[in-house]
Amino acid sequence: MRQPADSRYLPPIDFLRRFGTDGPAWDIEESSAYTRWLATSHYENFHVASFLLPKRLQQHFFNVYAFCRWADDLGDETGDRARSLELLAWWRTGVERMYAGQCAHPVFVALTGSVNEHRLPRQLFLDLIHAFEQDQRISSYRTFDELLDYCRYSANPVGRLILRLWGYADAERDRLSDATCTALQLTNFWQDVARDVDINRVYVPGHVMEIHGYSPEALRQDLGSGAASHEFRAVLRDLVERTHALFAVGLPLVAQVEPRLAVDLDLFSRGGLAVLRKIEKQNYDTIRCRPRLGKLDRAGVMTKALGRMLLRGSRPGREAQHAFR
Repeated sequence: MRQPADSRYLPPIDFLRRFGTDGPAWDIEESSAYTRWLATSHYENFHVASFLLPKRLQQHFFNVYAFCRWADDLGDETGDRARSLELLAWWRTGVERMYAGQCAHPVFVALTGSVNEHRLPRQLFLDLIHAFEQDQRISSYRTFDELLDYCRYSANPVGRLILRLWGYADAERDRLSDATCTALQLTNFWQDVARDVDINRVYVPGHVMEIHGYSPEALRQDLGSGAASHEFRAVLRDLVERTHALFAVGLPLVAQVEPRLAVDLDLFSRGGLAVLRKIEKQNYDTIRCRPRLGKLDRAGVMTKALGRMLLRGSRPGREAQHAFR
């Protein structure tokens, strides 16, 4: 993370250590500068400041990103579940105060303008907080449907917020966005099985394990050996196929939004599909090696996305047919 120009510009946990939960009020100019700094200085920020993003939307994306980053860190960076739940409850109160026109924290001060201009629903922000609270209380899932319900809170609100910023607020686009966001969240789970177990979270559903003669105990044994068993690979194959199906449901959204957003959505989807292909190529063993996209992979995804944008206008009916090419 780059050194901030203002000494008050701190990542969430450091910010809390310095200012606590009742710090001084920030004005709109300095609040906007803070969310912009937080978004553009974080290493995961690949899409937030996309060169295709209209200038009129950049600050709004920074504001939404800053909200998500704070909620994420409050859930995962305190090292204490009880403290995380306490802070997430405080963050929830911040949402309510923002919608009541009473806020002092820089993220909420900046976000107020985005909420008002784009009519961002309060429930989407509350749903995201709910997901981080659920992470503190639930460490594993029995069924695939239970996991999908978790993604309804942890992933889908982000896609809907992005659509709202671009001016889309209809049920059909929301449905397609939900499928894509859930697929991306699941891809991350299958990519990071070992990392999640390290923080005492198992997103591989217990029922799917049982279908393939596997168990949480067997998972721990595989992690101990550093390689996936035949049963683990069968479980992951099953889950990857289900995730492929969700990407297929969501991909038509690309043809239903304006071109600059379409490229970003295409990048998200094709990037997720590229990770799934890497999982397949390593025979579903994400224990021995975590699949990741290198620079050449990302460049290839970007080039193909731009190419599809240029061709889409002349051949719109062929997009679904070539969904996985």
